[in-house]
Amino acid sequence: MTIRAVFFDFGGVIMRTEYQSPRQQLAERFNMDYEEIDRAVFGATSARRASIGEITEEAHWFEVLKRFKLPRSEMPSFRDAFFGGDVIDRNLVSTIRALRGDFHTGLISNAWSGMRDFITREKVIDIFETVIISAEVGVAKPDAKIYSIALEQAKVKAEEAVFVDDVLENIEACEKIGMKGILFKDPQEALKQLNQILGTK
Repeated sequence: MTIRAVFFDFGGVIMRTEYQSPRQQLAERFNMDYEEIDRAVFGATSARRASIGEITEEAHWFEVLKRFKLPRSEMPSFRDAFFGGDVIDRNLVSTIRALRGDFHTGLISNAWSGMRDFITREKVIDIFETVIISAEVGVAKPDAKIYSIALEQAKVKAEEAVFVDDVLENIEACEKIGMKGILFKDPQEALKQLNQILGTK
C-alpha cells in the first residue's frame, strides 16, 4: 500500500540533547550524576501525569523544585539549565517541510502542556499538518490509542503511514497496529530508511 502520511516524534528526533554539559553542571550542583537528574525530571510521577494532561507542565516543574528544596521563583532558571544542551535539528525541520505537500506530515509526541506553545515559538509547528501531543489527548505512546488518534486526524490507514521515533517500544507499538516504523538513531540513517520506504531520492 502507498505511504500517504509520515509522522515524527519530537524529543530525541527533531530536538536532541547535543550538549550534556548544562544538565551535567545542574546535576553536580545537587551532588547527582547526569542519569539521576534526568530521572528526577522525566521519571517522576508528576512527569507521567503531565504527559497525559492530568496536571500542567508548570505543576510538574513545581513538584521537581520541591524535591530540590527550591522556591518556585527558580523554575525558569532550573528548566533552562536542564534543557540548555537541547538543540532543534533545523536540517531535519527543512526536510520535513519539503515532504509536506507530497505526504501528510504529522507529529506524535509524548509531551507536557507547554509543547504546542514551544513549537509555535520555535517556528516548527508549520511543518506539520496534524499535531498530536499526549498531554492534549490524554494518552501517551506506546498506547495504541495515540496512534489511532493520529491516523484518524490524518485520514489515513495504518498501512499508509510511517512513524519515526527514537524509542524502540514506541516503534514496536506502531508496527503492531500496521504502521511502518523507523527507529531513529541519527538523522542520516533515519532519512535514508525513510527515502527507501517513500520511494524518494
